[in-house]
Amino acid sequence: MDLFEYNRSLRGGADSPLAARMRPASLEEFVGQEHIVGQDRLLYRAIKSDRLSSVIFYGPPGTGKTTLAKIIANTTESAFHQLNATTSGVKDIKETVENARADLGMYGKKTILFIDEIHRFNKSQQDALLPHVEDGTVILIGATTENPYYEVNKALVSRSIVFELRQLEEKDIAVLLRRALVDEEKGMGVYHAEMDEDALRFLADTANGDARTALNALELAVLTTNPDKTGKIHISLQTAEDCIQRRALNYDKGGDNHYDTISAFIKSMRGSDPDAALYYLAKMIYAGEDPKFIARRVVICASEDVGNADPHALQVAVAAMEAVNFVGMPEGRIPLAQAVTYVACAPKSNAAYLGINKALSDVRNIRIRSVPPHLRNASHSDATDLGLGVGYLYAHDFPGHYVKQQYLPDELVGTVYYEPTENGVEQRIRERLRRLRGEGE
Repeated sequence: MDLFEYNRSLRGGADSPLAARMRPASLEEFVGQEHIVGQDRLLYRAIKSDRLSSVIFYGPPGTGKTTLAKIIANTTESAFHQLNATTSGVKDIKETVENARADLGMYGKKTILFIDEIHRFNKSQQDALLPHVEDGTVILIGATTENPYYEVNKALVSRSIVFELRQLEEKDIAVLLRRALVDEEKGMGVYHAEMDEDALRFLADTANGDARTALNALELAVLTTNPDKTGKIHISLQTAEDCIQRRALNYDKGGDNHYDTISAFIKSMRGSDPDAALYYLAKMIYAGEDPKFIARRVVICASEDVGNADPHALQVAVAAMEAVNFVGMPEGRIPLAQAVTYVACAPKSNAAYLGINKALSDVRNIRIRSVPPHLRNASHSDATDLGLGVGYLYAHDFPGHYVKQQYLPDELVGTVYYEPTENGVEQRIRERLRRLRGEGE
């Protein structure tokens, strides 16, 4: 595709999807990704000055990778060619390189080659491209949803600057939706549709950082909604739900419902109700809650509310947290559900939690002169002369590997911090401690 074809594609046609028609044609229209295209950022300066070197755009769908390539096509004086890695092969690469050499030799014009989904090029295709990127015959723009450090030839990556695009924020997508709603040339402005604010926020949130998804839903909403008696097309929350095939939840990630839901989730696990805990887990996942946030709460509950009644609960919860980081979502819902049901069904004890709180209170409020002398460090040369370590009894020298002696500071002798319950494993711990403490004798 040459520059003129690319410019025609920028304008699009009446039959093009809204997301294609509303694609920004300049950096001034581009929304989001301030960390790479904000004013005075490297990529912004390179595009504006038409001094681009080879780059790879990496990020989720709908975050602006192809849009940035098209903006470059619209602003550069270089020849611009596009290949799609799913349909192009070595022959197409060679053809583009020959044209690039001709343009450079005859007109002194550089060539920018945009390869969409570059991670889909196999090794031989990437190897065929490499020497021409290396010698400057073509300037490469690669776009990929996969991590280029794993999926793209290391030599190609080393000769390119990798820019990571992040999921668009809700406010960014809201800007794009409002723009599309009123734009009479490329958007839906000719329909003079009105959208309720809660419907717009719902689409912006539910799109999960993908502008294309939100714009597709908006277009469907406008085109399938009949005008009311006044001739106005009115987009309600119900219409937005229908067009994106998801039900809106009363779940504001920064509001009361967020905190109410996580509170109910934790209390359900603490109260040994796995069904309720799974419901609140599902609600948070559906609403787009950060799975790491959920996993951290499960780990805390496993220690605070289960504790030593079932020490495996903490292991399961931590393993689930690591699994979520490793596999991501949506698969991460499975180890999360496993951990949540395990913690909910486990015997409960908050003895360790109460014990550390009580000990912290004493540390804050009771003045302790020193660690008992027989427990202090006796490794330095004059320790014995100072009485340090003298009288310490080594537990492993005694029957049962236990000997009774003072460990707490003098001011706290007799204080009990840890009182095991009779639940689960802690019952055995309780019985052993009672014997060691001489209780009931």
